[in-house]
Amino acid sequence: MIPPLSVPKKTISSATFDDFMKPVHEILPDTPPLESKGDRPLKFTFENEPDSLIYYHLSENESARELLQKLREDDFAKEHIAPKSGISLSSFSEAINGRGAEQLQYVFQELCLLSRGIIPRQYSDMGNIVLTDGSLTDAVLSMYRADYRGNSRKARGHFGFDLSHGIPSAVCLTAGKGAERPCVSRILSPGQTGVMDRGYNSTIKFLKFVKWKN
Repeated sequence: MIPPLSVPKKTISSATFDDFMKPVHEILPDTPPLESKGDRPLKFTFENEPDSLIYYHLSENESARELLQKLREDDFAKEHIAPKSGISLSSFSEAINGRGAEQLQYVFQELCLLSRGIIPRQYSDMGNIVLTDGSLTDAVLSMYRADYRGNSRKARGHFGFDLSHGIPSAVCLTAGKGAERPCVSRILSPGQTGVMDRGYNSTIKFLKFVKWKN
């Protein structure tokens, strides 16, 4: 009997990470500082938070403890993500306790302004570009994804964001196990370009379109 293939844990070593994060890094110096709730200054500042949170999701960690282990042991994380002086679990928990909501909102608003100055000019032939997402994602560092038991009540929101103008443009509510695809026609209008994951795509219609074009 042939043993099943093991799937290696995803690692991140892309040289493009710094370029990807450059717009955020340029905003950070003007971002309101993350202040300590006690007498000691924070060892983990907000300048460390965006990189850490994005790395947390990209590397599919399941807890803050696993993330901190990566920051100590993974070569890429040590070079690009971790504070130069290192970080303990207690210091990390103290800094991340308030989620940096005020700071994240500031960064989001500044990124919206940046996209409004770039996307309409460089991609005018694509019309308004609308991002649609209704995926259930981790809200905090130790929270599991919503379960899908039949006797559990739940709902899902599908949100449309107009990337050309930096504003939310539409919302579609379904049951937690509701299909994603029917929401597309309610969020996306003719002449717009949609950015979405495969759950919203209609493979049959796409194949018909490719066949028609050829």
